[in-house]
Formats: sequence, structure tokens, C-alpha cells
Amino acid sequence: MRRSSVLRQTALILVALLLASTVGCNSAGEGKSSATPPGPAVSVTDSVGRTVEVPESVKRIACLYAFSGHAVAMLGRGDSIVAVVQGLKRDILLNEMVPAIQAALVPFASDKVNIEELIKSRPDLIFLQLDTYQDEREREKIDKLKVPYFVVDFNSIADQVNTIEMMGKAIGRSEQAKKYTAYYRDSLQRVAKVVETIPPEQRVRVFHSINEATRTDAPNTLPADWTKVAGTVNVSVGEQLRFANNKHYAGLEQLYLWDPDAILVNEDAAYDYITSDANWASLRAVKDQKVYKMPNGISRWGHQGSLETPLAVLWTAKTLYPDRFQDLDMKQETRDFYQTFFDFPLDGDGVAGVLAGMGMRVPKGK
Repeated sequence: MRRSSVLRQTALILVALLLASTVGCNSAGEGKSSATPPGPAVSVTDSVGRTVEVPESVKRIACLYAFSGHAVAMLGRGDSIVAVVQGLKRDILLNEMVPAIQAALVPFASDKVNIEELIKSRPDLIFLQLDTYQDEREREKIDKLKVPYFVVDFNSIADQVNTIEMMGKAIGRSEQAKKYTAYYRDSLQRVAKVVETIPPEQRVRVFHSINEATRTDAPNTLPADWTKVAGTVNVSVGEQLRFANNKHYAGLEQLYLWDPDAILVNEDAAYDYITSDANWASLRAVKDQKVYKMPNGISRWGHQGSLETPLAVLWTAKTLYPDRFQDLDMKQETRDFYQTFFDFPLDGDGVAGVLAGMGMRVPKGK
């Protein structure tokens, strides 16, 4: 009896040691991979400079940042997505393109990683948002999985292009990624050739409203970069803004001091508010009916985490300088983009819906 008790105790210790070796904490500092996968691997560098060793054949992908889900879908690996953030399930067009997203698990609770749900998804590779990586407790949870993870972040056009190419390499879609980034660069060049002929004093001064009416762009952000390329003077960039919850806001008084020529809005509710609220009515852009709702495809064009940045540049240039971009057909441009990069044909109504930008996301809580 005493011998069997000792054997049972020894077995339990061995099991505990085995679990500790497979799920133990692995501190993944910058410059090091989060895990070394068995078998052939591909080395990629993520957005914080870590070298990540990824299995040569990735089969199951967790997209814990909305942009990464858009990119994986665009690169032809949408069917491999097994875990997502809830926001990806709200993108109507994306879910029509990639039904696997609706079936994917959502390993988040109160903006924290639900590690049990993530384990259930059995990913070979995890794409993380920078905020998650920078939270030490969240990073420790991910490290314990011993699954390679790639941190995704960018604050400029150059960063975004590089990130997409690295993501393409990580999931075996380098050629598709380079095809997209070539289109990206070409779109910018097409606009730049025209914009450089516009004198600085004739450039349109814009306020870019992001998700909320007064939330806007700060320096060293992707929207600050692309609005400049599109030929605008972004009134909030370089100005003093209120910073709260990692977001930047401009007060209404400040907006009246800027009195922009046009307002670009990327959210349905914010557009309705700006165009109907009496407090905004005396702004020049509102009086002149130059408040423009930005298109929305798989994501809001021009958003910080938008894959459709080149389309946002083209659309903004065409919208604000129609006489200078008469040869730019945004309907055809839109149709070609989703056909080329998502293998998804949009009919006339589909193109019109994307360009109108209304009703393309399921509201929160529904």
C-alpha cells in the first residue's frame, strides 16, 4: 500500500514536470523569438524588431488584431483563421468574403486574452497588437503557450508596407504581399505626381474625424502620413490635442479656430452627428456641405488599422481635387482592388455600398 502511494506520487511529479516543460513561461524579450517551432521554420522580423521563427507550413492562424485578419484574408489565407477579435465579426464585407471568420473563436474578455479560448483554437502562429504585447501580464500568458507570435504595429506608410511584406513571408504568401505593396506604391505615385503641382496655399485644409466626432489624427500616425500624401493640410497634426485612453481629441472651440475647408468622417454615427448638430452648423465645411463620409470596405478606409490605405489616398485626392483627377474612376478602382486582392467580384450595388461607406459594419452589441 505504501509502495503504490509512492508510485502514484512519483507519477504525479513526472506529469507536473512534463506540463511545466511544455507550458512553462518563456520570457520573450525584444530581438528573440517567442518560441522555436519543431521542424523547418522561416525567420521573420516583427514590428518591434523581434526575430520570430515560424513553422514553414502554417495551418492555423490566430488574428488578435483586426488589421492582421484583414491582411491574412487579403493574402489568401482567410480559411486558416481560427481565432479573432470580436470586431472582425462585425465587418460585413469581410465576413462575406471569408466565412471562416464567423466560426473562429474570440479569445478575449474585457480586452484581455482569454488563454483557455486561445488554447482551444490550437494556433500555429499568433498575430498580436502592440498594446497586448506591451502589457506584461498579457505577454506572459501568450509566452506560456510556446506558440510563435508576431507583433503587428505601424505608424507610417513605410512601416505598413514593410509589415505586410513580413506577414506575407510568415504565412507563405510573399508573392501576394509584394503584389499588394507594389500596387500601394504605384497608387501613391499616381497621386503624388498631381499633388506636387498644387501650390501649398491652394491645398485643402481638412479635419479627419476617427470613429468619434472630435477624435482625430496626431503626428507620427498612419492617417497623418496618408492625408499628407493625398494633398491635404491636416489641421490637427502638430496641434495641441487632448489625449485620453490612447486616443487624441480636438475640442469644438479648437475646430472653430481651425475652421477647416472639409471634414472627412469614417463612422456613420459621427457623420450623422456632425451634419445635424447645431453646434457644428457654423463651421465652414458644414455650411459648404463638404463633410464627406469615407468609404468602408473590409474596414474603414484610412483608419489607423486599414488595409485600404492606398484606396483612401486615391479617394481623398479625387474627392477634394475632382478637376485635377478627372481620369481617376473610383468605381473601377474599387472593383479592381477587391477582385485582384480578395478574388471577390463586386457588382454595381456592392461598389456603391463600399463608396458610400454606410451600413458596412454591424453595430456593437448586435
